Amino acid sequence: MEESSIEETGRNEGKIEAEFNGKPKVAYFSMEIGIDEHVPTYSGGLGVLAGDTIKSCADLNIPVVGVTLLSENGYFYQKIDEEGNQIELPIDFCVSDFLKLLPTKTSVMIEDREVKIRVWYYPVKGINGYIVPVFFLDSNLNENSEWDRTLTKHLYGGDKRYRLAQEIILGIGGVRMLEALGYKTIDKYHMNEGHSAFLTLELYNQLRDVEKVREKCVFTTHTPVASGHDQFELSYAKPMLGDMLPSMILDEVIFENKLNMTKLALFFSHYVNGVAKKHREISRLMFPGYSIDSITNGVHSLTWVSDPFKRLFDKHMPGWRSDPYILRSAFSIPKNEIWDAHMEAKRRLIDFVNSRYNAGMKYDHFTIGFARRQTAYKRPDLLISDPDRLMQIAEKTGPIQIIYAGKAHPNDESGKNAIKKIFEVMKTIGGRVKMTYIQNYDMTIGKMVTAGVDLWLNTPRRPREASGTSGMKAAHNGVPQFSTLDGWWLEGCIENITGWAIGPEKTEDAESDDEVDRNDLYNKLESWIIPKFYKDRDNWIRTMRSCIAINASFFNTNRMVQQYVVNAYFL
Repeated sequence: MEESSIEETGRNEGKIEAEFNGKPKVAYFSMEIGIDEHVPTYSGGLGVLAGDTIKSCADLNIPVVGVTLLSENGYFYQKIDEEGNQIELPIDFCVSDFLKLLPTKTSVMIEDREVKIRVWYYPVKGINGYIVPVFFLDSNLNENSEWDRTLTKHLYGGDKRYRLAQEIILGIGGVRMLEALGYKTIDKYHMNEGHSAFLTLELYNQLRDVEKVREKCVFTTHTPVASGHDQFELSYAKPMLGDMLPSMILDEVIFENKLNMTKLALFFSHYVNGVAKKHREISRLMFPGYSIDSITNGVHSLTWVSDPFKRLFDKHMPGWRSDPYILRSAFSIPKNEIWDAHMEAKRRLIDFVNSRYNAGMKYDHFTIGFARRQTAYKRPDLLISDPDRLMQIAEKTGPIQIIYAGKAHPNDESGKNAIKKIFEVMKTIGGRVKMTYIQNYDMTIGKMVTAGVDLWLNTPRRPREASGTSGMKAAHNGVPQFSTLDGWWLEGCIENITGWAIGPEKTEDAESDDEVDRNDLYNKLESWIIPKFYKDRDNWIRTMRSCIAINASFFNTNRMVQQYVVNAYFL
């Protein structure tokens, strides 16, 4: 990127505030924000949720500003060879085609070295024209050292030192950048996961009062397993942070001689929430002594409803675009019109996989979708763990098609092995159960798959799914979910009405048993789900309609943002 592309727009505070609808009250910090399918600054659910949150803030005229890292080369571009080996390539993304470079700069200190930061701007326009600005921090400046210039290139890339430096830029640099842009009266700083927790240190450096910092800070945790929380060895964390880390708080934020970003965020926040009711319980057990609330996640309805269903909703439920609760009225939509809209979305998906992968799939065959980050706890191979049983079910009940998609983190060998296992089974079962794997899963593919399959499958190992949002996207398109009772599905599952549960209903907080869940998955597919699809289409469509009316009307980010305003922001 050339610095000569700097725009003069926004040079002074007055111009910036005019374009951004005045002074924001809330600053929303997230390591990744999936705001536009053409801007690959996200890896998956966390970033897409952040983007959906900002879109709903714009729709609801909530005075918010977003702060994130540029991630110039994205997460990675995924290729998979014939053996199922994942190959990671940098994304070739022309930033200036989508973002506006502002002249404002700031800096942070890393290892007693000044690192300069510039900022890119993206306006998110709500349904009524209200704009929420999103600022992307970028260290790729000539004044910086070669290593410092790379710090905002790779999302979740590099080693621990690289990640720590990134989080210094996001948290400390983000607060300073907002002030440099003229935003000096932010009421609340919302940390979307612990990556941005260093913003609390910058606020403390300014205010020198723990309680005053707490009054300003809100923290949302998304991770129900200890290994998912960022921790940094003090041996390099202290030198990299310098005098930004006050000694008086070390006992509160250190765990096993490591600086724990979640504990840092917890210590400095007056409001903390998990992202589902069950996740609140898990978080309270993980971090006893803290008051942790819950606000269940949602998705941005207008983003994730497919074109056929947009037309259908516009016809029968005008006003749903600005108030998704109106989707409650979906019970009145004729079932044949719901089916016609679904088949239009399904044909688009089937045409895509057939043209790209020569999959030979058919429009009228029962199609299961599984698309998400490929990692062990999500058990992507549970459905295909007994290929013979799966083929027998297909012969007995009717043809089955399976569409997989999703990336494994470059350092997650178990996730990569899961992809290889899927490719092995694809070869084993031949054409008896048609399968395909869509490479380089992104927002565009996500929209198409969640709308186009007949059944959305989710198989996380309890209790490791904090919330999950892909099934909510499917529900907005009338696609039922078949999932482990974990995360949001504990709240959204009404058996045989909005979908089906995998495994025992009364879990008593026990971890999932793979064998029990596998048998239940196969039994329900064979006895209930597939026969209902093929032989009782009228009732199947009734289930589709219930997904929209019951789940989509509630599990959306408009409702979620309104809860944050009332419970956390106090606007």
